[in-house]
Amino acid sequence: MTQELTPQWLAEIKALKQQIAELQGERDTAWQSAEKWRKLYNTEAEQRRSDAQMAQQTIESLKKQIEQIKGIEAELLDDPTTTTAIQQEVEQIESVEELKTQLIAVTKERDRILQALKTEQDNHAQTRKSLTTALGDAIDRLTRERG
Repeated sequence: MTQELTPQWLAEIKALKQQIAELQGERDTAWQSAEKWRKLYNTEAEQRRSDAQMAQQTIESLKKQIEQIKGIEAELLDDPTTTTAIQQEVEQIESVEELKTQLIAVTKERDRILQALKTEQDNHAQTRKSLTTALGDAIDRLTRERG
């Protein structure tokens, strides 16, 4: 009876060894896949951190530019030479009609400058939107290529 069981046990052991080998192969494959996804995630996270840092630097740079522009405007408005020139120009106006004409011209110039500013702001917003979309598309394409 022992001799009859020995081939069965050997066959059972061989089958179990085969099953262990297959499971180890599946485990290794799953581990490699997990490692691949971990690397992709880390790469994506690093890219996002880099993009956020670049955006923050851009914001800081733009804030500095705004402060500089405000400083220049304040200097121009407080510039005694400019103030004197404006006062001289106003003193040369001799009639109410001439004053009205000058006021209309200044108002038109202000409106033109405001319209140019609005156009520039709209263009800036559109550019920002386009660049954000392009960046998102590039990240999606990179993710698909890596995946």
